[in-house]
Amino acid sequence: MRKVRAVLTILVLCATPLVALAQAIRRIPPAGIDIPQSDRSELEEGVADLGKQIDSLRSELAAKPALLELLPDVQIYHNAVRYALKYNEFFKADEIAKARKLLKEGTQRAQDLANGSAPWTKASGLIVRGYVSRVDGSVQPYGLVVPASVTADAQRPRRLDIWFHGRGETLSEINFLSDRERSPGEFTPPDTIVLHPYGRYCNANRFAGEVDTFEALDSVRRHYAIDEDRILVRGFSMGGAACWMFATHYAGLWAAAAPGAGFSETAGFLHIADLNSVPWYQRTLWHLYDSTDYAVNIFNCPLVAYSGGIDPQKQAADVMAKALADVGIEMVHVIGPNTPHRYHPDAKIEINRRIDSIARHGHNPVPWHVKFTTWTLRYNRMLWVQVDGLEHHWQQATVDAKITHPVELEISTRNVTALTLSMPSGYCPLDENHEPRVTIDHHQLIASRPLSDRSWEAHFRKVNGAWTAVAGIDDGSLSKRHGLQGPIDDAFMDSFVMVKPTGVPMNEKTGSWAASEMAHAIDQWRSQFRGEARVKEDTSIDEADIASSNLVLWGDPSSNAILKRIADKLPIKWSAESIRVGSREFPSATNVVLMIYPNPLNPKRYVVLGSGFTFREADYLSNARQTPKLPDWAIVDTTVPPSPHAPGRIADAGFFGERWELGMPVDAPGPHD
Repeated sequence: MRKVRAVLTILVLCATPLVALAQAIRRIPPAGIDIPQSDRSELEEGVADLGKQIDSLRSELAAKPALLELLPDVQIYHNAVRYALKYNEFFKADEIAKARKLLKEGTQRAQDLANGSAPWTKASGLIVRGYVSRVDGSVQPYGLVVPASVTADAQRPRRLDIWFHGRGETLSEINFLSDRERSPGEFTPPDTIVLHPYGRYCNANRFAGEVDTFEALDSVRRHYAIDEDRILVRGFSMGGAACWMFATHYAGLWAAAAPGAGFSETAGFLHIADLNSVPWYQRTLWHLYDSTDYAVNIFNCPLVAYSGGIDPQKQAADVMAKALADVGIEMVHVIGPNTPHRYHPDAKIEINRRIDSIARHGHNPVPWHVKFTTWTLRYNRMLWVQVDGLEHHWQQATVDAKITHPVELEISTRNVTALTLSMPSGYCPLDENHEPRVTIDHHQLIASRPLSDRSWEAHFRKVNGAWTAVAGIDDGSLSKRHGLQGPIDDAFMDSFVMVKPTGVPMNEKTGSWAASEMAHAIDQWRSQFRGEARVKEDTSIDEADIASSNLVLWGDPSSNAILKRIADKLPIKWSAESIRVGSREFPSATNVVLMIYPNPLNPKRYVVLGSGFTFREADYLSNARQTPKLPDWAIVDTTVPPSPHAPGRIADAGFFGERWELGMPVDAPGPHD
């Protein structure tokens, strides 16, 4: 009955209108329970002991890199219990016993490593492992289902299914690890490794949760033989939403996708009847994650969708079916008869029949025909087609690319200014004895020949409306490009450092605002993305930080030494008297700048001024609301205090242009207008 109530609660939250959700704010994750002091003391002692063993192993294994690389497999146990104690995240009494068990298992792994062995790396069954994330240096866990056949034949590449978990507001590291050690999950295909990413908690594998999926996959690749042509994505409920996103945005990577329930876009799922109630830039930014906007990409990835017949979340598949029909694709939709928010047993059989058949055929990385759409260079690749430049971000860009002959390709584009065509070793079907003819938007070009390893790469750029072949895409100019295209939230999908000011602020009140918002950003990063943000004082930032990380600068050009160094190189000017955005001015005494921009000290990385990730507490109750809430820049009026909805009153906001210039006007229309 408790499970039924939990499902109903999730369904109600997912279906609640936007305004009601905003009024129903509560802490997520919830506050934990009080645990007996004797248990707390015991667990604290266990955490301290395991921590000492980890420190010793770090030194002892320094000369044994193969074993040292396995240290995260121990640290996941230590962190799980340490975090629960530190952040009051024991939610039920039985989690105390779970914590004891995890500490025991972590201690055993530590002892094994000290003895020069790692038996769990060769074991089959339910295994939990970890890796160090480049985003914040945290150790993140993931679960595996390893088939018994691996113990006898570990070198043979195997199919891998990625399973995205559903929403769980109490899915602490303790509960995730415990679940992954006792439950194989919804689907366990024979002779298949199943990867269960943690996804950094409860965010539908968005933002750092998206990065987590690929980092966990890379970790699995390092330790197990994976058939790269047989990687599939699957998931249900919140995990179904994640699967829709990965299926549409990364369609060229998977042999198949099988989403169940979830949500696939923002406005319809949240029942937003009045689109004008949402700021134009937020509506524009729905294009980041709305799968309906990327529907044509399913041309490149076989898809089998599932819904319970009476599940309100059937809406996700229904709107995707329409979006796919609009681009000429008829969606396979398996429906569980008279079934609420769960899989029907007969439907599971049918889904497996179809998915297993597709998996047997595998994935072709160089098909003769590729269709691709994107709205941002964050998602810029589909199979052998890579978009390197857009005419306008957040407007739909398309590429239709065909290999029509062993020496000919035909490509049509829209809203694209630069392209790379790249085929990996062994897969290029072009004639290596001839220079291929590439026709792009009726411009016929000659490209370089394929290489002897049957690989091929060619670059093209549109100049004054005409396409031309070029030696490379990077011309050294400042422009939006993959991983350097905004919005503000993009900075938190790679290595970042929070830079604390040590100087005197220009204005006391805005200085207090910056200190409060920095503390809020650090706290919320921990709560929502389960990491501990790197924090350094401005005077401690060195060349290594500038080279390796996005710098999140708090304070102003007076209080923050790094911001002072670069202030005159930023397009928005900030002095003690005013903030100037083009011809518009705002008083500095009551306003601050939030923005993302290529770091003038290292244009391959970002600087961010005055912001963490931009969705806030009001958005936590529905994962469909976890979308960017600010564009590339914003002016915040601090006379309105920060709230669960916003960092203050947004006095102005907008996007930079394709050359990172002040561009799109504040009254620009958003999508669906």
